[in-house]
Amino acid sequence: MGRLFESPWPILIIIIVALLLFAAPKLPGMARSLGQSMRILKSEVKEMKNDGKQTPESSSAASEQPVEGKVIPPKGNDQGNGSAPRV
Repeated sequence: MGRLFESPWPILIIIIVALLLFAAPKLPGMARSLGQSMRILKSEVKEMKNDGKQTPESSSAASEQPVEGKVIPPKGNDQGNGSAPRV
């Protein structure tokens, strides 16, 4: 009895038979879902590879433009004298 599970093949066959018996109606949907996931993964990998190959001119042009900054006073200061509250 102990020799039945010495190699992985009998266990693998039992798992496959159980899957076919109990999950047969769901197998087409699972295969379709797996295919969609693989297509999404493939497109994301391709997009990540293309992100690194973009021309450096387009990325440097955006960084050369200066950004205008504004100082916004904190809310809740009802004193109106423009000074920050002391702690």
